[in-house]
Amino acid sequence: MQRAAMEKVMIKKKFFKTKDECEVTFELALEKSAELKDVTAAVLICDVNGWQPIPMKKLKKGPFKARMRFPKDDQFQFRYLLDDQYWINDDAADDYLPNGMGGQNGVLVTEASA
Repeated sequence: MQRAAMEKVMIKKKFFKTKDECEVTFELALEKSAELKDVTAAVLICDVNGWQPIPMKKLKKGPFKARMRFPKDDQFQFRYLLDDQYWINDDAADDYLPNGMGGQNGVLVTEASA
């Protein structure tokens, strides 16, 4: 089942001068969405780690947050899974690609100019 987009989303990219990595922080603020405000668990799922779920921590002020590092100068697909049943995309994704299951995956671009 697809769910509506989040009220507030944020993807922050941090590039390192001495490493070929990009640290990415994903943040989901669901509390302002009547449809999603009662979500209790969120995971980030992306192709960089073989589509294995990465738990997102729920912060005291409401948003879910996850941070991980990606190789620089590449592209990665990702989605969020809420309460083990609702797939959502991130409005802050750099692009979107069909996922072969009738939906789309968000695309994260790790180029400094993206």
